[in-house]
Amino acid sequence: MKLRISGLIVAIGFLACNQTAKTNATNTADSTAVGLSSPADLKDENDQKVYNAYLKLKDVLVASDSAGAREAGKELATALAEIKGCENTSALASKISTSEDLQTQRIHFTALSSDIVALMKHTDVSSGELFVQYCPMANEGAGGYWLAAEKEVRNPYYGDEMLNCGEVKETISAGKN
Repeated sequence: MKLRISGLIVAIGFLACNQTAKTNATNTADSTAVGLSSPADLKDENDQKVYNAYLKLKDVLVASDSAGAREAGKELATALAEIKGCENTSALASKISTSEDLQTQRIHFTALSSDIVALMKHTDVSSGELFVQYCPMANEGAGGYWLAAEKEVRNPYYGDEMLNCGEVKETISAGKN
């Protein structure tokens, strides 16, 4: 069962929003640097709505707030529905909004994050940076990625249990797409 879930998560990540590919260059960030940044500004208004809603969802999962995750998942599903090709990703966010179990929400967040990271790698950043972070222990050792507005790791898969488990793997910034 665990193997099937891991395989499903990987497969979903490859289907990320069916967006047309643009060339994208990302910088490898220094995973030891910790600092706060403001959320990035994106050129596309719909992508900005998705990014902002995603950050809310990530933050409530860091806080281990299942009720907050339901609300944030609903907001994210609505924002994703506005982008052609993101219907499947919107459905993943909807699954979070209908689940009352924090662990189930975090499992859905893994697949959702794969799609959102892929979408954000193909958007134009006006200013600021998006940080792709990774925890190798998430999902029973299968690992999990997520986006953050800051370099400081705040793990949405474990919350207070392992708040700082993870590292910055990539930085997406203006002029790199």
